[in-house]
Amino acid sequence: MAIRISPDIAGITPYSPGKPIEELEREFGITDSIKLASNENPRGPSPKALAVLGEAAKTLNRYPDGGGHYLRRALADHWKVSPDQIILGNGSDEIITLLTKTFLEAGDEAVMADPSFVVYKIDVTAAHGKLVQVPLYEFRHDLPAMAKAVTKKTRLVFVCNPNNPTGTYVTAAEVSAFLQAIPPDVIVVFDEAYYEYVTAADYPDTLAILKAGRNVVLLRTFSKIYGLAGLRIGYGLTTPEIVQHLNRIRPPFNTNSLAQKAALAALSDETHVRESRRVNTEGLASLTARLTALGLHVVPSQANFLYFDVKQDGKALFEALLKRGVIVRHLGGTFLRVTVGLPQENDRFITALQAALAS
Repeated sequence: MAIRISPDIAGITPYSPGKPIEELEREFGITDSIKLASNENPRGPSPKALAVLGEAAKTLNRYPDGGGHYLRRALADHWKVSPDQIILGNGSDEIITLLTKTFLEAGDEAVMADPSFVVYKIDVTAAHGKLVQVPLYEFRHDLPAMAKAVTKKTRLVFVCNPNNPTGTYVTAAEVSAFLQAIPPDVIVVFDEAYYEYVTAADYPDTLAILKAGRNVVLLRTFSKIYGLAGLRIGYGLTTPEIVQHLNRIRPPFNTNSLAQKAALAALSDETHVRESRRVNTEGLASLTARLTALGLHVVPSQANFLYFDVKQDGKALFEALLKRGVIVRHLGGTFLRVTVGLPQENDRFITALQAALAS
């Protein structure tokens, strides 16, 4: 007998995570592959985070702190907010899920850019909400068009800044004008997973917007610059009221004890963050120049990856790179996305790309 399922759920395309390096090497008979596909920190985790894991592992027979008390208190001190303005998640992805479950009823609308982080579409659809997708303009969020797309049925607006997959950002002035056009009861979610990599002087101070009393959610993560992607821990900064509502459906013990303790240690490691940002900034500049020299169009990025047009079948080039032991991301059409790696990894990528383009 066929299983009954909601048409909304049946219509979702599952997220494709890509193959593990070990499986790729087995399939193609290669070794020494590099992964530049998932926007991870190539420098690895903070040494301070690694140092606490051994001792923390001794308590794995106990459930974690369900409220994340110490980490939330440290984050509150770090950002000068109250602990009741912080919610932890199994990655910031989980907080997106909580937001859609909490604030969307069937038929409610959520506005987002297209293309942007795919989880927004998945979670809104899973909550039986209505997707309102506004095309990017010159690879950037078209905030005026997104504001015009808001209706009486709109409950959430997602602004991925910097945007994934393009790496582009919207400015403080643009965000200020945008918020003036958004009704105050609409929750604006600023997904700032790459916040710590940003160097642009006109990047918006969303924390000031939150402190001014606006209904916004700022999503941050320990997966990127802090190098803790494998532990899956992120957080949201928002109003106490929104946190209270999200906590009604947040699963008990949703963030594990190792993740909490590693994140707490990593938060204090300013040297690791500063050095990771330096490596990324230099890598971005180098890769941009080298890709441009190959005649490819590179979208300017404020994140730790580049989105570029290979001007040919992107999937075929992606597969040609795979066979050379270089894993990047193909997101459709003629565009690829590559994570900034260590200098030697960036060199390896450019060499493989040159060979793939020539063939």
